[in-house]
Amino acid sequence: MRGMNKLTRDKRSQIIGLLCEGNSMSATARLADVSFNTVSKLLIDAGQACSEYQDKTLRNLPCKRLQLDEIWAFIGAKEKNVPADQKGPGRGDAWLWCAIDADTKLVPSWAVGDRSTETARKFVDDLASRLSSRVQITTDGHRPYLQAIEGAFGAAVDYAMLEKIYANPVEGQKRYSPAECVGTKRRGVTGQPDPSHISTSFVERQNLTLRMSNRRYTRLTNAFSKKLANHEFMVSLHYMHYNFCRIHKTLRVTPAMAAGVTQKLWAISDVVDVVDAWYAEQTKAKRASQEWIDERLSRKDGVNL
Repeated sequence: MRGMNKLTRDKRSQIIGLLCEGNSMSATARLADVSFNTVSKLLIDAGQACSEYQDKTLRNLPCKRLQLDEIWAFIGAKEKNVPADQKGPGRGDAWLWCAIDADTKLVPSWAVGDRSTETARKFVDDLASRLSSRVQITTDGHRPYLQAIEGAFGAAVDYAMLEKIYANPVEGQKRYSPAECVGTKRRGVTGQPDPSHISTSFVERQNLTLRMSNRRYTRLTNAFSKKLANHEFMVSLHYMHYNFCRIHKTLRVTPAMAAGVTQKLWAISDVVDVVDAWYAEQTKAKRASQEWIDERLSRKDGVNL
């Protein structure tokens, strides 16, 4: 892979493992004794490979109860601090939409974007395409979910909203402390959701796992993403590690094993194998394309490329 041919399989496993355990790219470069650019190039390849692998693998899932939520981050600068001439996609606030299976703890789908109805629709449409049967879904009170879930599932879903009621924060705690939750309001939206399973606790706990394991989501640091693409690559790598390599303490297996996606416990080296296979396919495709171009250019009559 790009610049990676000089790295051993163990070294690549070390770099990916450091990134997945909450280290920044700079810290990973120091600990692995490689250049920052080496870490950056491996992240790009690994992110793309993991995204494509999970897109193909996480299909026909037997999920029964899903919880959906959004978690905030930013690219380059917080939205309010982005200069007027730099506003647009790839700068400012970036919301991660994710779903978690309450039973297997698998994260079957996620999306990075704004907090609009359009992003909600793309996210929920992708989620719906991965399921094999009717599910119960719980979200917070974010309104774009209403149209998105209706559009993706119609009446073939048991959907409920859990809205939290917050107290006014004490002055001085507004910036660093979350508002105190003083109550909740549950309401069914579609179908017949089981009241005992109307909850967002698992997805909110997964948000904590993300912030602890992905340096780009650590608050009050300079480890935030500077490029949207790299941000998405790291999210994809994080969920690859979470779904396939990280044993869930309550399940005693990985989420992918609990969901029947795989029968074995993955090591980081298995993720490296996925990246290597992806890179080999990319290289083969590029060579075939170049051979086609060379063959066309060699024709005497020429061709308009």
